[in-house]
Amino acid sequence: MQEVGNKGQVMKKVVVALSGGVDSSVAAALLVEQGYDVAGVMLRLWAEPGAVRDNLCCTPDAVGRARAVADLLGIPFRLLDVREIFRRAVVDYFVAEYRAARTPNPCVPCNREVRFGYLLRWAREQGADYIATGHYARVRRVGDRYQLLRGRDSTKDQSYVLHILTQEQLAHVLFPLGDLTKKEVREIARRKGLPVAEQPESQDICFLADGDYRRFLRQEVPETARPGPILDTSGRVLGEHRGLVNYTIGQRKGIGVSAPEPLYVVALDPERNALIVGTADELGWTGCVAEGMHYISGEEPSGPFSATAKIRYRHREVEVEATPLPNRRLRARFAEPQRDVTPGQYLVLYQGEVVVGGGVIKEGIR
Repeated sequence: MQEVGNKGQVMKKVVVALSGGVDSSVAAALLVEQGYDVAGVMLRLWAEPGAVRDNLCCTPDAVGRARAVADLLGIPFRLLDVREIFRRAVVDYFVAEYRAARTPNPCVPCNREVRFGYLLRWAREQGADYIATGHYARVRRVGDRYQLLRGRDSTKDQSYVLHILTQEQLAHVLFPLGDLTKKEVREIARRKGLPVAEQPESQDICFLADGDYRRFLRQEVPETARPGPILDTSGRVLGEHRGLVNYTIGQRKGIGVSAPEPLYVVALDPERNALIVGTADELGWTGCVAEGMHYISGEEPSGPFSATAKIRYRHREVEVEATPLPNRRLRARFAEPQRDVTPGQYLVLYQGEVVVGGGVIKEGIR
């Protein structure tokens, strides 16, 4: 039986993904205030075996904070074990990408497979109308379609890592913080007396005990730590690297070779176990090709279109001319050359405040 509010309206049921942080806690508080029937769920994610603390984002302390918030708000709380799903969808992906000398963003498959995949399906099976998270993004309905929009706080906007959401998912997702700034969120937390109002933000990869992904990869993928040749873009040997895991595209410091002008990492070649370096001019790319393209509308554009693009989460946007290619690929030509085009990262396209979609960067275009 559905619950009915004071004025006879049916109360919509929402499962809020709590993390023990300020954002998800305020999201839950706002939904309670708005009259939703709210339940809190915390996801127990996979963590390294033998880690002193279970996980950077669901430690016993974090679970305690989430439970305390739920108690204060008067909503039920549940801990949901998704360790196996998380390991397969996120950790195995993370390791496989580095094995192939690509640089992954683990938040994207986590959102696709865990939060807005498994959790949303679970919540719907429990009779919930929506799930909600503390992401800084917005959803807008236009006719019978849904759009994903940037969060109003440009410094916190998280639409980049949500570009994989489908129409079906957007129909059952709420982002209560989308129109708020981080400052306003903390003020709400203080006003409501939430015990997480001053909780600092986590910046590390959540499944690592110490945040040291290179140490983790040296354990999981020892071959990425094997020394090999450092080559310039013409193939000349300049020295020896310490293992490809220690380098990223665009890196300047710590390469270990001297040259008349500064050298940067321009590519990682896993087949030859080679580190390719070049000058700043050789680091620039006029475009890139992305694969596995997903469009929020559910429909691939019929021809070339103009947009702006991010090639990394915190990267400055650039204007692009985008051309859909066969097999869910896309070619993007930048209005101005871009450094740090990195295979494995995501190319995400925008038109104004609307997210068009995105895909995984396969290669740069000179």
